[in-house]
Amino acid sequence: MTRAKEILLVTGLSGAGKSTVLKTLEDLGWETVDNLPLRLLDRLLGTPLSESTESDSPLAVGIGARTRDFDPESIVKRIKKLRAEHGYDIGTLFLDCGGAELERRYAETRRRHPLALDRPASDGIARERELLAPLRRWANRLIDTTDLSSNELAQQVRATFGGDGLGEPTLSVMSFGYARGLPRNADLVFDMRFLRNPHWDEKLRPGTGLDADVGAYVAADPAYDAAMKQIEDLLLLLLPRYRAEGKAYVTIAFGCTGGRHRSVHVTERVEKRLRDAGFSPTVTHRDLGAAPQDSLEGAPRTGLG
Repeated sequence: MTRAKEILLVTGLSGAGKSTVLKTLEDLGWETVDNLPLRLLDRLLGTPLSESTESDSPLAVGIGARTRDFDPESIVKRIKKLRAEHGYDIGTLFLDCGGAELERRYAETRRRHPLALDRPASDGIARERELLAPLRRWANRLIDTTDLSSNELAQQVRATFGGDGLGEPTLSVMSFGYARGLPRNADLVFDMRFLRNPHWDEKLRPGTGLDADVGAYVAADPAYDAAMKQIEDLLLLLLPRYRAEGKAYVTIAFGCTGGRHRSVHVTERVEKRLRDAGFSPTVTHRDLGAAPQDSLEGAPRTGLG
């Protein structure tokens, strides 16, 4: 069995997307192995460099609750030992996901949780989360897939691991609506609710921040130019420092009330500004498809009273 120079352990909660990650890495030219028994994992990772074959492909190994003799504590100890004794380049990617979303996925696929074959999926999810705690703490990369589709997860994996080695940091810019909750993966969150709201213009309400007339309405706010300059200057200061510190991915989120107008427009503008500055961000509009609702937006302000 061959061992590549660089190894990525892919682990996390069952149903969080491990299969999607491994399939995407395989498409990128990685060698992948899933649910390898730990006794064979030890043999694989313990192969001295001098005994490796001519294959230089990076290796991804999927491990989790379905793996025979799974023991997170022993895995962490093994990784520490291999790094200390041989200087192996071993990374760990942990896939997390909210409990409610995992329950929905199990109900949708009608599969049983591996740790709750005769009990509700929620019991197995809670037990597995506790079991995996050592690996989650140890992992140097973490992706929360709660709000990600399989396609969005694959896109993030391609952006992160598609280059040489373990890849460049993934930069994502997203819009969202506060009325539907904060995004789980956001590193930097900017609240754009100080800008005037197109929702309260009957002609603009059906549109979105992708429309020119909506964008012009938002940009006409007296605070817009100064605020956007300061936000963009801050991002251009911070992003190179995140890269220098080896941060695996950075997600910048812009929020407004409903996630359809102001935040969408600002996200598109910032994405272009960052791309012009030499970055390669991906864009996600989390709540763009949601219907406009007066109950979410609240009453428009007409004065101080």
